[in-house]
Amino acid sequence: MPQKVIIDVDTGTDDAVALMVAALSPDLEIIGATTVKGNTQVSNCTENTLRVFDYIDAKIPVYQGCPEAMVATLTSNRKSQEHQQSDGQVFHGTLLDLPQSTSKPQDQHAVSWLIETYLKSDGDITLIAVGPLTNIAMAIRMEPRILSKIPEIVIMGGGIHLHNISASAEFNFWVGPEAAKIVMNCQRPIRLVTLDATHKAFLSKKDCQRIRELGTPGALASAIMIDRSIEGYNTTQTMETFDIAPIHDALAVCAVIDPTVIETVFVHVDVEISGGIADGQSVCDMRGQSHNKKLPPNTNVAINADREKYVSMLFEILGRIIL
Repeated sequence: MPQKVIIDVDTGTDDAVALMVAALSPDLEIIGATTVKGNTQVSNCTENTLRVFDYIDAKIPVYQGCPEAMVATLTSNRKSQEHQQSDGQVFHGTLLDLPQSTSKPQDQHAVSWLIETYLKSDGDITLIAVGPLTNIAMAIRMEPRILSKIPEIVIMGGGIHLHNISASAEFNFWVGPEAAKIVMNCQRPIRLVTLDATHKAFLSKKDCQRIRELGTPGALASAIMIDRSIEGYNTTQTMETFDIAPIHDALAVCAVIDPTVIETVFVHVDVEISGGIADGQSVCDMRGQSHNKKLPPNTNVAINADREKYVSMLFEILGRIIL
């Protein structure tokens, strides 16, 4: 039986690839997708999600969620809306280069739908979160009973040694540090797919061309997204070599399909919410120092990824079509 999942997204380029991998994989059944502000405004993330599903003919309900972080934009000079928006759009733009959607989002708010769905579930729906964790944290705060129904949360976020929005923070955690802290301390099984892992699982221009040549809707759309990501990294965050880029969010989905695509260690993780220069930092206790303060491991943190296996999974899955 396919693993039931809910995927929470702030759909830009790598989210789009993640959505297509999840929708096309025979090993997953997407119960629904929820959207949150991150790479762009939440209305754009919703439209982008609908465009992706329409393009590959996936009939999956989409629920629009929170339009702002929980509290991070309330303090002057901490995180302006303009700063959040412009940083995400450097790589992703506002709307994806796919045809305008014809399907519509559901009327129910994402947070209320998450609560309702998990309370009614048999505790068998994995939650994949690849954007800021606002929706998830709000659902936990509103109805803590959902926690016992979530078997695992797989998160793309944080970094041990690598960061991409400040000297110490990864974008998703930086956008909503308080939400990230709530989720990381929710006492449920968590796998954290960090930048340290996603940067090991990069795709190249050659990989992108091979995906394009598969010719399926998922492959053609993914090639558009991967190309844009590579251009973004070439311009602003040059990798070890030119013309490569990590496709972060799809790795989190692949880790649900095949956990061996990432290598993890079980350590204590918390999130800095000070508002200072470390705001949004994922504090990963790699040496076990926090054990002295009675803070036991709470997260399986990805420290590495099998690039060859990841790329092979993308080729195999994106070559499929929905019948």
